[in-house]
Amino acid sequence: MMNGSCISYVTPADEALQTLRDAAQAGAVTLASSFSVEDMVLTDLIDRHGLAIGIFTLDTGRLPEETYALMQAARRRYRTPVAVYAPQAAALEPYIAAHGPNGFYDSIDLRQSCCAIRKVEPLKRALAGKQGWVTGLRRQHSPTRRDLPLREWDEGNAMHKFNPLAAWSNEEVWAYVKANDVPYNALHDRGFASIGCAPCTRAITVGEDIRAGRWWWENPDTKECGLHPAQADRKAS
Repeated sequence: MMNGSCISYVTPADEALQTLRDAAQAGAVTLASSFSVEDMVLTDLIDRHGLAIGIFTLDTGRLPEETYALMQAARRRYRTPVAVYAPQAAALEPYIAAHGPNGFYDSIDLRQSCCAIRKVEPLKRALAGKQGWVTGLRRQHSPTRRDLPLREWDEGNAMHKFNPLAAWSNEEVWAYVKANDVPYNALHDRGFASIGCAPCTRAITVGEDIRAGRWWWENPDTKECGLHPAQADRKAS
Protein backbone atom coordinates (compact mmCIF):
# COMPACT_ATOMS: atom_id res chain seq x y z
CA MET A 1 0.00 0.00 0.00
CA MET A 2 1.54 3.30 -1.09
CA ASN A 3 -0.13 6.72 -1.12
CA GLY A 4 -3.50 5.12 -0.53
CA SER A 5 -3.33 2.84 -3.59
CA CYS A 6 -2.94 -0.92 -3.66
CA ILE A 7 0.03 -2.10 -5.69
CA SER A 8 0.88 -5.71 -6.40
CA TYR A 9 4.58 -6.58 -6.17
CA VAL A 10 6.23 -9.62 -7.70
CA THR A 11 8.93 -9.88 -5.01
CA PRO A 12 9.71 -8.21 -1.66
CA ALA A 13 12.63 -6.48 -3.42
CA ASP A 14 10.18 -4.81 -5.83
CA GLU A 15 8.28 -3.24 -2.94
CA ALA A 16 11.48 -2.18 -1.20
CA LEU A 17 12.82 -0.66 -4.41
CA GLN A 18 9.61 1.30 -4.96
CA THR A 19 9.77 2.64 -1.40
CA LEU A 20 13.38 3.67 -1.99
CA ARG A 21 12.39 5.40 -5.22
CA ASP A 22 9.63 7.23 -3.37
CA ALA A 23 12.21 8.25 -0.76
CA ALA A 24 14.55 9.57 -3.44
CA GLN A 25 11.72 11.80 -4.69
CA ALA A 26 11.29 13.36 -1.24
CA GLY A 27 14.36 15.59 -1.59
CA ALA A 28 17.65 15.18 0.25
CA VAL A 29 17.30 11.71 1.79
CA THR A 30 19.89 9.47 3.41
CA LEU A 31 20.16 5.87 4.62
CA ALA A 32 21.21 5.44 8.24
CA SER A 33 23.40 2.35 8.03
CA SER A 34 24.67 0.39 11.01
CA PHE A 35 26.02 -2.17 8.53
CA SER A 36 23.34 -4.57 9.68
CA VAL A 37 22.34 -7.24 7.18
CA GLU A 38 19.21 -5.17 6.42
CA ASP A 39 21.26 -2.04 5.80
CA MET A 40 23.54 -4.00 3.48
CA VAL A 41 20.50 -5.09 1.48
CA LEU A 42 19.40 -1.46 1.21
CA THR A 43 22.92 -0.33 0.31
CA ASP A 44 22.97 -2.94 -2.46
CA LEU A 45 19.61 -1.78 -3.81
CA ILE A 46 20.59 1.90 -3.69
CA ASP A 47 23.92 1.31 -5.39
CA ARG A 48 22.65 -1.26 -7.89
CA HIS A 49 19.88 1.06 -9.11
CA GLY A 50 21.82 4.32 -8.87
CA LEU A 51 19.31 5.95 -6.54
CA ALA A 52 19.87 9.50 -5.31
CA ILE A 53 20.06 8.48 -1.64
CA GLY A 54 23.10 9.19 0.49
CA ILE A 55 24.41 6.79 3.14
CA PHE A 56 25.91 7.50 6.54
CA THR A 57 26.93 5.46 9.57
CA LEU A 58 27.47 6.20 13.26
CA ASP A 59 30.86 5.09 14.55
CA THR A 60 30.18 4.92 18.28
CA GLY A 61 33.76 4.01 19.11
CA ARG A 62 32.62 0.70 20.63
CA LEU A 63 31.79 -1.28 17.49
CA PRO A 64 33.02 -4.86 16.99
CA GLU A 65 36.10 -5.32 14.81
CA GLU A 66 33.92 -7.38 12.45
CA THR A 67 31.78 -4.30 11.79
CA TYR A 68 34.83 -2.25 10.84
CA ALA A 69 35.95 -5.06 8.54
CA LEU A 70 32.55 -4.93 6.82
CA MET A 71 32.87 -1.15 6.43
CA GLN A 72 36.07 -1.71 4.49
CA ALA A 73 34.49 -4.46 2.38
CA ALA A 74 31.56 -2.18 1.53
CA ARG A 75 33.96 0.59 0.47
CA ARG A 76 35.55 -1.81 -2.00
CA ARG A 77 32.25 -3.20 -3.28
CA TYR A 78 30.02 -0.16 -3.72
CA ARG A 79 30.37 3.18 -5.48
CA THR A 80 28.12 5.04 -3.04
CA PRO A 81 30.29 6.63 -0.33
CA VAL A 82 29.38 6.28 3.35
CA ALA A 83 29.76 9.36 5.56
CA VAL A 84 30.93 8.62 9.11
CA TYR A 85 29.72 10.47 12.22
CA ALA A 86 31.34 9.99 15.64
CA PRO A 87 30.38 11.13 19.16
CA GLN A 88 31.59 14.52 20.38
CA ALA A 89 34.50 14.31 22.82
CA ALA A 90 33.07 17.23 24.83
CA ALA A 91 30.10 15.06 25.81
CA LEU A 92 31.75 11.63 25.90
CA GLU A 93 34.75 12.43 28.08
CA PRO A 94 32.74 13.75 31.08
CA TYR A 95 30.41 10.74 30.88
CA ILE A 96 33.31 8.30 31.04
CA ALA A 97 34.99 10.31 33.81
CA ALA A 98 31.81 10.15 35.91
CA HIS A 99 30.63 6.60 35.21
CA GLY A 100 33.56 4.70 33.71
CA PRO A 101 33.82 3.14 30.24
CA ASN A 102 31.13 0.53 31.03
CA GLY A 103 28.83 2.57 33.25
CA PHE A 104 25.92 1.81 30.93
CA TYR A 105 25.54 -1.59 32.63
CA ASP A 106 24.68 0.08 35.95
CA SER A 107 21.24 1.45 35.04
CA ILE A 108 18.88 1.96 32.12
CA ASP A 109 19.28 5.73 32.48
CA LEU A 110 23.05 5.47 32.13
CA ARG A 111 22.70 3.12 29.15
CA GLN A 112 20.31 5.53 27.46
CA SER A 113 22.66 8.43 28.21
CA CYS A 114 25.51 6.51 26.58
CA CYS A 115 23.34 5.87 23.51
CA ALA A 116 22.36 9.54 23.44
CA ILE A 117 26.01 10.61 23.32
CA ARG A 118 27.29 7.93 20.97
CA LYS A 119 24.31 7.59 18.64
CA VAL A 120 21.44 10.07 19.03
CA GLU A 121 23.45 13.30 18.93
CA PRO A 122 25.56 12.16 15.94
CA LEU A 123 22.33 11.15 14.20
CA LYS A 124 21.01 14.69 14.60
CA ARG A 125 24.10 16.02 12.87
CA ALA A 126 23.85 13.43 10.11
CA LEU A 127 20.22 14.33 9.43
CA ALA A 128 20.70 18.09 9.52
CA GLY A 129 19.41 19.66 6.32
CA LYS A 130 17.75 16.45 5.12
CA GLN A 131 14.11 16.01 4.12
CA GLY A 132 13.95 12.32 5.02
CA TRP A 133 15.86 9.24 6.07
CA VAL A 134 15.79 5.53 5.31
CA THR A 135 16.16 2.73 7.86
CA GLY A 136 16.54 -1.04 7.81
CA LEU A 137 13.89 -1.56 10.50
CA ARG A 138 11.60 -4.58 10.20
CA ARG A 139 8.40 -5.56 12.01
CA GLN A 140 9.86 -8.94 12.85
CA HIS A 141 12.70 -7.38 14.84
CA SER A 142 10.90 -6.94 18.15
CA PRO A 143 7.56 -6.16 19.88
CA THR A 144 8.37 -2.44 19.69
CA ARG A 145 8.37 -2.64 15.87
CA ARG A 146 5.43 -4.91 15.10
CA ASP A 147 3.26 -2.09 13.64
CA LEU A 148 6.05 -0.46 11.65
CA PRO A 149 4.79 1.21 8.42
CA LEU A 150 6.70 1.52 5.15
CA ARG A 151 6.60 5.29 5.49
CA GLU A 152 5.93 7.50 8.48
CA TRP A 153 6.41 11.02 9.77
CA ASP A 154 9.32 11.28 12.19
CA GLU A 155 8.10 13.92 14.63
CA GLY A 156 11.36 14.09 16.57
CA ASN A 157 13.42 14.86 13.46
CA ALA A 158 10.61 16.66 11.59
CA MET A 159 11.05 14.66 8.40
CA HIS A 160 9.82 11.63 6.48
CA LYS A 161 11.11 8.24 7.53
CA PHE A 162 11.13 5.29 5.14
CA ASN A 163 11.31 1.65 6.22
CA PRO A 164 11.53 -0.28 2.91
CA LEU A 165 12.08 -3.66 4.56
CA ALA A 166 9.32 -3.30 7.16
CA ALA A 167 7.39 -6.36 5.97
CA TRP A 168 10.39 -8.55 5.13
CA SER A 169 10.94 -11.80 6.97
CA ASN A 170 14.34 -12.93 8.17
CA GLU A 171 14.31 -15.57 5.44
CA GLU A 172 13.64 -12.97 2.73
CA VAL A 173 16.53 -10.81 3.93
CA TRP A 174 19.00 -13.67 3.77
CA ALA A 175 17.61 -14.92 0.45
CA TYR A 176 18.41 -11.51 -1.07
CA VAL A 177 21.89 -11.51 0.46
CA LYS A 178 22.70 -14.94 -0.97
CA ALA A 179 21.14 -14.28 -4.38
CA ASN A 180 23.11 -11.05 -4.83
CA ASP A 181 26.32 -11.97 -2.99
CA VAL A 182 25.89 -9.04 -0.59
CA PRO A 183 28.71 -8.71 1.97
CA TYR A 184 27.61 -9.05 5.60
CA ASN A 185 29.01 -9.01 9.12
CA ALA A 186 30.93 -12.18 9.99
CA LEU A 187 29.33 -12.15 13.45
CA HIS A 188 26.06 -13.30 11.87
CA ASP A 189 27.70 -16.67 11.25
CA ARG A 190 28.43 -16.89 14.99
CA GLY A 191 24.86 -16.47 16.20
CA PHE A 192 24.67 -12.68 16.33
CA ALA A 193 21.29 -11.76 14.84
CA SER A 194 21.32 -8.02 15.59
CA ILE A 195 24.65 -6.23 15.99
CA GLY A 196 25.34 -2.92 17.71
CA CYS A 197 28.12 -1.86 20.04
CA ALA A 198 30.33 -4.75 21.15
CA PRO A 199 29.64 -4.55 24.91
CA CYS A 200 25.88 -4.31 24.37
CA THR A 201 25.54 -7.16 21.89
CA ARG A 202 25.63 -10.92 22.33
CA ALA A 203 24.79 -13.97 20.26
CA ILE A 204 21.30 -15.41 20.64
CA THR A 205 20.22 -18.96 21.31
CA VAL A 206 17.69 -21.08 19.42
CA GLY A 207 14.16 -19.74 19.86
CA GLU A 208 15.19 -16.28 21.09
CA ASP A 209 13.87 -13.08 19.54
CA ILE A 210 16.03 -11.59 16.77
CA ARG A 211 16.99 -8.63 18.95
CA ALA A 212 17.33 -10.59 22.19
CA GLY A 213 21.07 -10.07 22.03
CA ARG A 214 20.79 -6.28 22.19
CA TRP A 215 20.83 -4.85 25.75
CA TRP A 216 19.85 -8.34 26.89
CA TRP A 217 19.59 -7.24 30.52
CA GLU A 218 16.62 -4.94 29.78
CA ASN A 219 12.88 -5.44 29.15
CA PRO A 220 12.41 -6.53 25.50
CA ASP A 221 9.10 -4.66 25.24
CA THR A 222 10.67 -1.24 25.69
CA LYS A 223 14.38 -1.36 24.82
CA GLU A 224 15.43 1.04 22.07
CA CYS A 225 18.54 3.18 21.80
CA GLY A 226 16.75 6.47 21.14
CA LEU A 227 17.27 6.53 17.39
CA HIS A 228 13.73 5.23 16.84
CA PRO A 229 11.63 6.48 19.79
CA ALA A 230 8.39 6.20 17.80
CA GLN A 231 8.66 2.41 17.94
CA ALA A 232 8.85 2.36 21.75
CA ASP A 233 6.06 4.95 21.95
CA ARG A 234 3.88 2.90 19.60
CA LYS A 235 4.30 -0.20 21.80
CA ALA A 236 3.62 1.76 24.99
CA SER A 237 0.38 3.15 23.58
